[in-house]
Parts: sequence; C-alpha cells; structure tokens
Amino acid sequence: MDLLILIQSVADVASQAADAAQTAEPGIFAPTGMIYKVCGWIATLGLIFGYVPQAWQTMRTRRTDDIALPTFLMIGIGGIAFMLQGAMLGVWNENGMGEGFALFFTNLITTVCSVIIFGIKIYNDYIKKK
Repeated sequence: MDLLILIQSVADVASQAADAAQTAEPGIFAPTGMIYKVCGWIATLGLIFGYVPQAWQTMRTRRTDDIALPTFLMIGIGGIAFMLQGAMLGVWNENGMGEGFALFFTNLITTVCSVIIFGIKIYNDYIKKK
C-alpha cells in the first residue's frame, strides 16, 4: 500500500512539473535560447575529445587489459539510442542543421569509437587468447 501511495505522489509531482513547464515563459534556458545551444555544443566537443583519444590509443597500442567490456557495450547501446533520438528531433531542416544535429553527430562519433574499442577488446580477450 505504501508503494502505491509513493508512486501516486511521484506521478502528481511529475504532472505538476509538466504543467508548470508548459506555462513558463521561454527565456535563455529554453530549447531555442543561446545558452541551450552553447551547452549542446560544449557537450558535443567534450564527448568527442574524450572518446577519440581513447579510441586512437587503443587502435595504436591494441592494449585493452584495463578496459571493462560491459562499459563499452553499454556506452555503445546508449550512443545508438541517442543517435535515434537526434534523428527523431531532426538532423537537418530547411535552414541547415536541425535540433537533433549535435545529439546525432556527437553520438555517431562516440558510438563508432566505442565499437572500435569493443571490437579490439573482443578480439584480444576471446579470439587472440584461443
């Protein structure tokens, strides 16, 4: 019974938050505001510059002993899901880059890097050792 009350309370709070978001005035934090776009591009650059060196190092040295296989599997799955979300938001529109461009592009690069690292890890752990 207590669990049902908790679930109902969470649903009520979520409903109130959604109502408040719909009636809020758009500002600089709105999805069309400059801060929103700058945050998106900073996240894009941060993720790309975080993953590409790891993939490059792994391709160059072929060392994967300290890499956790489930981590890169889950990162790859998450990247594919974010790519789909970016595609649904619209990668391109009539004015050029759509709302989902940064989300799609970032996760395309990070997913490719994760797949490369995952592939080398599988090769090293399961194929090469046999």
